[in-house]
Amino acid sequence: MGYYPKPSSPRALIADIRAFAQQRSAVQWGALATAIIMPIAMIVLFITDGNTNIQPGPRLIYVESWKADRTDAEIIADQKRDQAIRDAAIKERQRQFQKVEKKMDDLGL
Repeated sequence: MGYYPKPSSPRALIADIRAFAQQRSAVQWGALATAIIMPIAMIVLFITDGNTNIQPGPRLIYVESWKADRTDAEIIADQKRDQAIRDAAIKERQRQFQKVEKKMDDLGL
């Protein structure tokens, strides 16, 4: 069991650090500070940026209310009206994309 060295005392550790520090110039200490501060700053910025703007905003849900005694014919008429509105919106969106496609074809893209 004689392979392991005897642990050094805290005084020896402080003396070693002091001797090491005396051999360094001010420029090397500045470079050391920069080398330590920059990665820490980047990690802190990544952590803070990861917590910003990730929560979804409030979601508003509009509910229509109908009278309780409406007939099936009224329900079907409302559904047909709503479907016609959706179809018109889809057609308008297709028209807008066709207009963009035509402009791109005219430009040769």
